[in-house]
Amino acid sequence: MNLQNHFLIAMPMLIDPYFKRSVVYICEHNDKGAMGLIINKPIEQISINNILHNLNIDPSREEIKKKISQPIFSGGPIAEAHGFILHSPKSQFNSTLKLSDEIMITTSKDILESLGTDRQPEKTLIALGYSSWEKGQLEREMIKNNWLTAKANSNIIFHTPVAERWKEAAALIGINIFKISDQYGNA
Repeated sequence: MNLQNHFLIAMPMLIDPYFKRSVVYICEHNDKGAMGLIINKPIEQISINNILHNLNIDPSREEIKKKISQPIFSGGPIAEAHGFILHSPKSQFNSTLKLSDEIMITTSKDILESLGTDRQPEKTLIALGYSSWEKGQLEREMIKNNWLTAKANSNIIFHTPVAERWKEAAALIGINIFKISDQYGNA
């Protein structure tokens, strides 16, 4: 099963600090492994303003000022200084991949330079770092019941309050995540 454009929803018993109660948007899944971004773990210490300043982009335009209140997310434990932007369709950037009809990913600086202009995407989620699984690793974690999966929903990525994303992602498949025990065993 290819999980690109799906959510991985952490089961309550998953206690790894990076992935506890996380929702991971899977950007790529193939025979070499999987790559995704956690969409519900904001980084409190970093703002868009910090990132723009570090990249020598002027954050004074009015539209950028509106975006500055948007959180930056920890996409995962790998390459935490590298930025990834999930966004609504706009493909004029240097490093953009279409992941679905509603979601693209860009890794080039020019998307940040577009903020406050008519070139900016309507919706964005900025993450630092990413999550990765080597060949067969994610499948083994799923067999251990570490994750639920659901077809991704752009509304959860771009509009659902951060604190609600774990619950709402599980609700996509009819599950109340708070009613699942954090204990597990084998029958």
